[in-house]
Amino acid sequence: MVEAAWIEAEVLKAVPDATVEVVDLHNSGDHFHVRIISDSFDGMRPLARQKQVLAVMKAHIPHPIHALDLKCMTPAQAATAGDTAFDPHGGGQGVHIRRLKKE
Repeated sequence: MVEAAWIEAEVLKAVPDATVEVVDLHNSGDHFHVRIISDSFDGMRPLARQKQVLAVMKAHIPHPIHALDLKCMTPAQAATAGDTAFDPHGGGQGVHIRRLKKE
């Protein structure tokens, strides 16, 4: 079982200047929504942002992390983004849920 603080520390290895919010979607320690906000994402395409984070996180997938929903955005994007998380296993099709309190 993985703690939200550990996920945050791993993400900060990839994006040191980021603000990181981690939600354990099922309270199971293996399904996470991670919101990563950084000025360094400015000018980068969404896939390039995710690849930067996944370069560090891929060693932990599929064990101990089974599902990882990444939202990588600039501060300007975060200011206008909705307050939801994507649960890739919600009802078998994936559902958007209201973001829970940060752990």
